[in-house]
Amino acid sequence: MRLRLGSLLLLTMVIFGGAVSAAYGQETDDQAKIDIYTRFYQNRDNNKTVAYQAARDYLAKYTKDKDQYVDFLQKWIAVYESDERKRMLPGLINEKNFQEAYSTGARILAAEPDYLRAQIDLGYAGYIALSSNNTTYTTEALGYARKAIAAIDAGKVPNEWAPFKGKDDTLAYLNFAVGYMTLKTAPDQAIDNFIKAANYESDIKKNPRTFYALAAAYESGPYKSQSAAFQQMYGDKPETPASKAALEKVNVLIDRIVDAYARAIALATDPSMAQSKTAWMTQLTNYYKFRHEGLDTGLSEFVASALSRPLPPKP
Repeated sequence: MRLRLGSLLLLTMVIFGGAVSAAYGQETDDQAKIDIYTRFYQNRDNNKTVAYQAARDYLAKYTKDKDQYVDFLQKWIAVYESDERKRMLPGLINEKNFQEAYSTGARILAAEPDYLRAQIDLGYAGYIALSSNNTTYTTEALGYARKAIAAIDAGKVPNEWAPFKGKDDTLAYLNFAVGYMTLKTAPDQAIDNFIKAANYESDIKKNPRTFYALAAAYESGPYKSQSAAFQQMYGDKPETPASKAALEKVNVLIDRIVDAYARAIALATDPSMAQSKTAWMTQLTNYYKFRHEGLDTGLSEFVASALSRPLPPKP
């Protein structure tokens, strides 16, 4: 049987959205060549896995032809493999196969540097990995998350928002992820991201761990450094205008810590969080008493009203 192989190529190229300039009426007596290309053509829409294997089989035998058929199949394979990598990436992250996820993501972004969906997924995956004490991908993930945040802020939109609920939800989770990944290394910067995350209307705003993390960032960042500096310069010395001003700056940070702990405690209504809630209450009580002459009067009311107050900005 003789088949005009070019006719199949023309039809496939039209469907693919491309064009060829060579003559389409070329004939061949190579039945194996005809059969392989026909298998590709007949499966290219409804059974892409079979079509992909047929395309690979064709190239394995006829790559040296270097004609329009080879050129087209090479392009089709590249698109198919790119789509497959994009499809696989969320599953790899869900399975916590981070090595394969970041390898796959790197290949996606090497071909499409501005592919926002991969940047979002790989950015948030760094938080998931770090939650399991895996720091291998933190630096890489931070780069992806920051690029994704900047792109979304600039008006770019991914092909889909899922698994997040939309733009604000995505930005909330990405900012939280950046804050979490920088909490130990740059807590002062983490404060900015936690505050941004908490100001979007999303589940992050309702999660007690968001505000515990914010309290921890204040504690290990500006409060730790400024309180240490205060003790070094003014500890056990008579009060002066300078020491009074310095102490007031420390007190403002304590007030931010108190506010963050109060929000975390107010949101920690799930029984599974009882142990954390108790630990947070101990910390809150110590800070609150320091700011109220050793008394905890009004503390319960302060916690109860915490969520009705606007989240204070970073000093």
